[in-house]
Formats: sequence, C-alpha cells, structure tokens
Amino acid sequence: MTEIRPRRSVLSLPGSSARMLEKAAGLPADVVMLDLEDAVAPEAKDQARGLVAEAVAGRRFGRREVVVRVNALETPWGEADLAAVAPAAPDAIVVPKVNRPDDLVAVGSRLRRLGAPGPLRVWAMIESPLAILEIGAIASAARDVDTRLACLVLGPNDLARASRVRLGVPGRPALMPWLMSAVAAARAYEIDIIDGIYNAFRDEAGLRAECEQGRDCGFDGKMLIHPSQIETANTVFGPDEAAIGEARAILGAFAEPENRGRGAIPFQGRMIERLHADEARRTLAMAEAIDARRA
Repeated sequence: MTEIRPRRSVLSLPGSSARMLEKAAGLPADVVMLDLEDAVAPEAKDQARGLVAEAVAGRRFGRREVVVRVNALETPWGEADLAAVAPAAPDAIVVPKVNRPDDLVAVGSRLRRLGAPGPLRVWAMIESPLAILEIGAIASAARDVDTRLACLVLGPNDLARASRVRLGVPGRPALMPWLMSAVAAARAYEIDIIDGIYNAFRDEAGLRAECEQGRDCGFDGKMLIHPSQIETANTVFGPDEAAIGEARAILGAFAEPENRGRGAIPFQGRMIERLHADEARRTLAMAEAIDARRA
C-alpha cells in the first residue's frame, strides 16, 4: 500500500497576509496551501515570498501538510519563489498552469540545483485545455523521480475560462469528462488528485453536493478558499463510522478460518472479493492517519 496522507481539505491562503498565515496554524485543514500566485498582487509578491518562506521554515503549522504554490517559471517571480521556498522545506511545491511533462522536468531540475530536501514533493495544477489533452503524459511524470510529482490539483476557474465552459451549473456536466480523465490518469500512476474550488463559499449545501460528487468520482479531497469550508470537506472525504465499521467487518470475515483461502465470500447479502479487503485496509489506514493528525 502506498503512503496514506489525509488530503481531504486543502485550504488556499494568500501568502501576502501575515494574519492569515498566523490563523492557519489553528485551522483543522489537512493541508495548508500558501499561495504566492493568483492570491497575491504583483506589487506584493516580493514581500509575500519572504513571509511564506519564514512561516514554512518556522514550522508554524503543526502536523498539517504545508504546500506552497509558486508563480510559473516563465513569470518574473517564479525563479525567485523556488529559490526562497525550497530551502525552507515545505512538504510540496505547487506548480501552476502545468501543460505538459516538460514543465515538471524544468521545475525538478531547478529544485535539484537548489539542493531541495529529498522529501520535498511537487503538485501540478491542471488548469488548461492543453493540460487535459496531455493529462496522461503529465501524470506519467510521477515515474520520473526527478520531477517529484505526487499530486494533481484541478483548477476549474481557469479551465472553464479557457474553454468557455459555464461554471455554476449543478453537477458540473460540461466538466465531468475532463475531471474523470484526470482522475483516471492519477490512479494509473498512483498519485493523489484534488478537486478544484467551489467559489460560493457561503453556500454550504452546494459545497457539500460538489464534495460528495468529487468523492464519488474518486478525488482525494478538495481545494478550499475559506476556513468555513473545511468541516464539510473533512466530513465528506473522510471515512465515517459506518465505513470504518464495515471495513473492520470485511477484514474480520476474510480472517475467519473457513475464508482464509477463498478469493470471494458472501458478506451481508452480497459477494465480496480480496480487492474489497484491500480497500478496507486503506479505509482503516486513512482513519488512523486522520486520528494521528488530530493528536
């Protein structure tokens, strides 16, 4: 089983706000994404870079996973972002507007030259029609250890703008083929994938519906833009007591002496296979990882 890391809620915060960086230390998000890109005005980028590097190096965020979204390398700020943030050793660098595997190779090369710590990973933002067309190749970059690719993150606002798709339609019918292509690519190369933001942060019912859709489609969590969204994402994307109980029961059923050599067994009115036992183990491992993060 690959490493289990809860990524139910990925809260994006502007790196230019010292107040928000301080507040993030007390929020129950699984992942804190410190943003140097879209959330920061051009005139504030240099100051934000220093604030973020200091916050990451100071280990202010407890057990939360800490990732930093830098500006693209082709912008005036991207190289300086990497040079300042990589030595601070966040858990991951989030690369915006990845369109092809070469974008990840370029980032990986710079991280190597900067002497970035070995555990530092890379997350790729999928935000354009070209990225969707290249999604399999982008995800396959995870097989190249130099890219450090560990996760894909969907950017529906940029994707919709570039493709002229209407956002705000319940169920996201126009986006679904692209979202599922991205999920398939992530699973094919055994990396995580995070669903994009839900803009109406005061609409809890709409957020819950979109989180449930994302969970059912196979996403590992959701990118958020407001602390009020954290509880909903954590609840929907995390295993509940019923799921944990069923996982234990499935493993218990396969552990019975008469079932140990069988590939499929009857369970609560249906047939289950060894693959269900594997999924049960993952459910319990996720529950344990979530509990450990709370401690």
